[in-house]
Amino acid sequence: MSTTFAALADPTRRAILARLVTGERSVTELARPFKISLPAVSKHLRVLERAGLIARGREAQWRPCRLEAGPLKEVAAWTERYRAIWEQRFDRLETYLQQLKAKEKRNGRKPRGE
Repeated sequence: MSTTFAALADPTRRAILARLVTGERSVTELARPFKISLPAVSKHLRVLERAGLIARGREAQWRPCRLEAGPLKEVAAWTERYRAIWEQRFDRLETYLQQLKAKEKRNGRKPRGE
């Protein structure tokens, strides 16, 4: 999973994965929106491939890339375990902010953010 997170850490690689959600694409198609060279895009693809996030095929001269969801499912399952903790923390933060606003209102001050 560390390899997956390392691959996902780069915004260009995340953008490449987002483009593959709609289906297979060639390296040229994947490179089109980026202001980087084809060799640079190929390096990003190798990182994604090593992480198991994409697979590359071969059809004559066309080398399509496709998304592989397995590692993403692992990441989703891992982060899901922490969802309850973060939701509790956000709920406590919301309660605290509401108390702060109520206190400011009682003291005759204009609540922050208004």
